[in-house]
Amino acid sequence: MSEYSDTLKHPDVEEHIDLFFYRPLGYRLACLGRKLGWIPNAVTVVSIFLGIGCGLLLLPADRRWNLAGMLLLVLADICDSADGQLARLTGQYSRLGRILDGASGDLWFLSIYICLVLRMWPEWGWSGFFLALAAGLFHSFQACIADRCRNFHLRVVNGSRMSEYETSAQVEAEYRRVSFSREPVYKVFLFFYKGYTRTQEQCCPQQLRLARVIDGEWSADVSGRLRESLRRDSLPWMKWCNVLTFNWRAIFLCLSVVVLARPEIYFLAELTLGNLILLMLLLNYEQLCQFYAHVEPDALEGESES
Repeated sequence: MSEYSDTLKHPDVEEHIDLFFYRPLGYRLACLGRKLGWIPNAVTVVSIFLGIGCGLLLLPADRRWNLAGMLLLVLADICDSADGQLARLTGQYSRLGRILDGASGDLWFLSIYICLVLRMWPEWGWSGFFLALAAGLFHSFQACIADRCRNFHLRVVNGSRMSEYETSAQVEAEYRRVSFSREPVYKVFLFFYKGYTRTQEQCCPQQLRLARVIDGEWSADVSGRLRESLRRDSLPWMKWCNVLTFNWRAIFLCLSVVVLARPEIYFLAELTLGNLILLMLLLNYEQLCQFYAHVEPDALEGESES
């Protein structure tokens, strides 16, 4: 089981549904992929087509087709889990793979949102379009911030190892290095990834400041103690990050579309519940980062001794 454990990110940021369902199935698929010589990005592309298929099956107001669509979405997420696990099993890490992996979920939900708008059109018209547009924009923003906080926590726990935390300056440097004539697809993905990381930094300035403090000011003799204290204080917020990721969205989507047959309920949940969680997470996590950016190592001595 140690090999399986090595395919996981870290228990702090793994969601319970993932650990009990998606990760074990993803691991088995990744092991099969290793034997057959698959590359992680190919598995990601398969997940994209499955997710788009989910959207198409949610278009008709028929629970049987809708349920089949949700099953496709489950398969898409199993593949999405497997691609990262396959990358860890085979050592095939790449920035393009990470970007493509993140973009896959966006493409799933883009298909789902478009098809639900078309389904709602006879009753809602343009009102349904603007409702879905607002929900989609905030959905993307919620996932963006949750992803940033999770990766920052991984960086605190593991340093740069197994963390995808990057600054816009790092991405900009890579973007300038890559030639469009030789790697056009990678160049295009990097262009959009620059904007993605820049948005994260603009929304989480204290987190970016703390990352620089950790790299430049925390000496080796105090870094371990500070990191452990920061990890402990950051950990409770990881569950809220997980609420803003795939699993809970899929549950709300299934309840709204398949059980209740009212897609608008899903969009309204994104705009209300999702944004309330986002606001709580963003304000509190920025406050936490601001505190640790100014903390004196001696202030934690009494706490560590107790």
